[in-house]
Amino acid sequence: MPSPHAYIRSVGRYLPERRLTNKDLEKMVDTSDEWIMTRTGIRERRILEPGLGNSFMAVRASRECLERAGVQADEIDAVIVGTVTPDMLFPSTACLVQKAIGAGRAWGFDLSAGCSGFIYALSAGAQMIESGRYAKVLVIGSDVMSSIINYRDRNTCVLFGDGAGAVLLESCPEQGYGILDFIHHMDGGGGDHLYMKAGGSLRPASIETVQNNEHYIVQEGRQVFKTAVTEMASVSVEILEKHGLTGADLALFIPHQANLRIIDACAGRMGIDRSKVVINVDRYANTTAGTIPLCLYEALLEEKRLKKGDYVVMSAFGAGFTWGSILLRWWE
Repeated sequence: MPSPHAYIRSVGRYLPERRLTNKDLEKMVDTSDEWIMTRTGIRERRILEPGLGNSFMAVRASRECLERAGVQADEIDAVIVGTVTPDMLFPSTACLVQKAIGAGRAWGFDLSAGCSGFIYALSAGAQMIESGRYAKVLVIGSDVMSSIINYRDRNTCVLFGDGAGAVLLESCPEQGYGILDFIHHMDGGGGDHLYMKAGGSLRPASIETVQNNEHYIVQEGRQVFKTAVTEMASVSVEILEKHGLTGADLALFIPHQANLRIIDACAGRMGIDRSKVVINVDRYANTTAGTIPLCLYEALLEEKRLKKGDYVVMSAFGAGFTWGSILLRWWE
């Protein structure tokens, strides 16, 4: 018998209370609610209070996830955090989460893959479960994008928000369910189109880098949009065809929430009706590694859209470029 797949036993989330609406942004930069809605589908985003940091959100999402499962933190074997906005370069956010929740037995690490961070982390955690060496792995997608956004740059400040989601992975009690497969890709040539210039070892923080606004996101929107539409759709179709499925077989498509036009274009290429697509970009904007677990939380707990046997595809595209898809069959 093959090893059982990992499955998602529980979910949790954290969303900051503060809302930054398009009307608020109209007072900050040369933009309008109509312009933002037409091009992105976003009407508001959540913003974390200064001084709290990424781990604040990741810890709260993790605690809710574990409480829902009735699992104690000291039962966790590993913690993986997908993020590009850690509290600090080191120690890792995973270390901070482990200490805060009391997961004393766990080891773990941060994973940097931009907006693909959660699905990369989820597939890594799933393989740890399938190896048989680990029973419980906590996977978190959490980003404080407001910490690296220039609110004088109208091309980027309208796109991003803050938020975190967490899932608990365990070995599925039944064969044929859980995380069935993943396909991931990377193209380092995309680094010229979406990046943050300073803050690493190449250009450490200095008066010059701060004065030149080099600690903020730089994005060439047109190229990112074009590539994201093509690759997110292609990798999603690829994983379906690999398993003899089509868009009609899916109960849900959970795409990265970068832009409503990207989401609609991907669904169209996959032949999926919009009623099967999970969308919350209008309320939370692009929370980078947080988007997919936040969507899963809503679909599962608030909208009750998942039942045993449902096929689900998750797909993301991020800086790097990185992109990929995950196919799972829901079990509960």
